[in-house]
Parts: sequence; C-alpha cells; structure tokens
Amino acid sequence: MDILLSIVAMAVVLGITLYHRMSLVKSVSLLTAAMLVLTITGSVGVIGWTLYVLAIAVFAVSGIRQSLISRKALTLFKTVLPAMSQTEKEALDAGTVWWEAELFKGKPEWEKLHAIQAPKLSAEERAFLDGPVNEVCAMVSDFQVTHELADLPPEVWQYLKDNKFFAMIIKKKYGGLEFSAYAQSLVLQKLTGVSGVLSSTVGVPNSLGPGELLQHYGTEDQKNYYLPRLAEGKEIPCFA
Repeated sequence: MDILLSIVAMAVVLGITLYHRMSLVKSVSLLTAAMLVLTITGSVGVIGWTLYVLAIAVFAVSGIRQSLISRKALTLFKTVLPAMSQTEKEALDAGTVWWEAELFKGKPEWEKLHAIQAPKLSAEERAFLDGPVNEVCAMVSDFQVTHELADLPPEVWQYLKDNKFFAMIIKKKYGGLEFSAYAQSLVLQKLTGVSGVLSSTVGVPNSLGPGELLQHYGTEDQKNYYLPRLAEGKEIPCFA
C-alpha cells in the first residue's frame, strides 16, 4: 500500500510541475521535496531513492536524455514520417507561423496579439466593398443558383470578370486589384452571406491559385502571359 501511495503522490506532484510548466530546477526541487516527505513518513526507502535518482539522471541530465531517449525517438519517428516533397517544402518556406505559434506553446503571450495593429481598408478596397460587391450580391439568388441553374447566371459570371473579382490577389502591374488579405476576407464574408457557390467561385482563384503560385514561382513569361488573362477573366481557374 505504501508503494502505491508513493507512486500516486509522486505522479500528482509531477502533474503539478507539468501543468504549471515549471523549469527543470524547480521541478526537480519539488519532486525531491516530495521524496523527502515520503521518506520521513516511512513510505520510501533505499530502493525508492535508487529508482528516483536513476529517473532524474535519465530525464533531467540533457546528455543522458538525448543519448537514451531523444535520438532513438527521433530515429523511430523518421522511419514513419513520410518524405517531404520539394513542392511541400517550398510551400512551408513561403510563409511564417505568425502569432498562431503562440497557441501551440500552451501559454500564449496575449500582449503580442494586442500589439498587432488592426488592419484597415484602403479607399479603393472600401469602394469595391460598397460598390461591386454589394451589386453582385443583389444580382444573386441562392435558390436559383443551387436549385434551378446549378450554376451562377451568365450575367453574374460576366460581372465577376468585368470587375476583376478573380484578381484580388494579383498585383496591379499584371492588371489585378492587389487587395490586402483583410479586404479579401471581408469580400468573401459578404459573398458567403448571399451564396456559398458565389463565395467559393470567387474565393478559390484568390487562394488556391494559380495566381498566387504564378507570382511566387512562375517564370517571367508565365507571369506576363497568364496573370493578365486571369485578371481580366479570360482564364478562369478550376479546382476540383
């Protein structure tokens, strides 16, 4: 019974150190204090202390931990982890984790989030939202799109092309609108409120590509040929 209680007590103390994300020194100190208390009460003897010292040596001494656990775990992990393709590597290197990395730390520094300035629309972006976006929303009936036509009406398609809805992500030098991510988000929010088909039709070319991919990885010839055509709606991206 003493052995079981000792194990439970040490597990509780260990859980406390992990929950509060204590430093290694504080964690070992607290665990050692718990061992001393258990020793005074007669619950832990020589064998218990021997096991404790061995465990501390393995997990607390970085050299021993890396040799006995970390390297072997990494070797095993590499055998089950699929190889990363060149395309996947380029996609990962294309951006950053931004503030979201804080969420995975388990203890976000909210001050960093509050320090980020709130995005603002430019006059051009505001005019687009209040003008063409409102206009196309008034042109679309979700029931007609989903139940009668199973498509957007031809006049809506033409309106989207004429007003460069497919070119929000394309730079102005190629004929695009070059809107901020914030503006694109607000546009898609409005469109989604009217029709999911309308929103996805506009959203896919401005997110999955090929406009974004061409601007990052396309040759100059590819950029000069495809991007203006995408901006004008002469080429419509398809994703399936």
